[in-house]
Amino acid sequence: MMDEQHIASAFDRDLEGIQARIMKMGGLVEEAIRNSASSLEARDEEMAAEVRAKDKVIDALEEMINEEAARLIALRSPTAGDLRLVLSVMKISGNLERIGDYAKNIAKRTGVLAQVPPVNDSASALRRMAREVDLMLKDALDSYIQRDVELARDVIERDLEVDQMYNALFREFLTFMMEDPRNITPCMHLHFIGKNIERMGDHVTSIAEQVVYLVTGDRVDDPREKGDKTSVTPVEG
Repeated sequence: MMDEQHIASAFDRDLEGIQARIMKMGGLVEEAIRNSASSLEARDEEMAAEVRAKDKVIDALEEMINEEAARLIALRSPTAGDLRLVLSVMKISGNLERIGDYAKNIAKRTGVLAQVPPVNDSASALRRMAREVDLMLKDALDSYIQRDVELARDVIERDLEVDQMYNALFREFLTFMMEDPRNITPCMHLHFIGKNIERMGDHVTSIAEQVVYLVTGDRVDDPREKGDKTSVTPVEG
């Protein structure tokens, strides 16, 4: 009995350490979302460079979480419920890493766009879209810590708003490009950024879906129709 209690307490301690890293990673990703969008709007190349540099820290945390989770599974032989928790943690860290990559990709475009005239208030609109994703991520992480299924489901529903914002921007960019050929290059970069933010929302949704699975054991198997009605997906760079 004592051995089982010891193993359980050791598992809990190890898991606590992994979850602390998840929250640290989440905080860095939230900051990356905000700063990548702010650097775009302010044409702040220094801030954009900082976003790109800090992505290495996010990547390192994901690698550390995966290594610690794999070791936890190997050494502690978790029960089915505990195993589900560890696997969910690994998937959440993977989604956070991808969101960080999208923020880095946005920051890469800031230097290019800073050299050309702004296209209407597109950068401000993209920052507002990123702000919505940032708020969704905060709530998704809160739902994970609190095991709050209702909050997680609310995050999943809110992704439709992000898709609608992206669709509206996509139509605007097409209009600007048709009005003036000089807008084509900047609008292509801006569309790339909008698509990256839309994909961030998809990964936040995946985190929320992991919370639902973790708490209920059920997959979110009735996915809503995607709100992204465009057919153009830029290649990542």
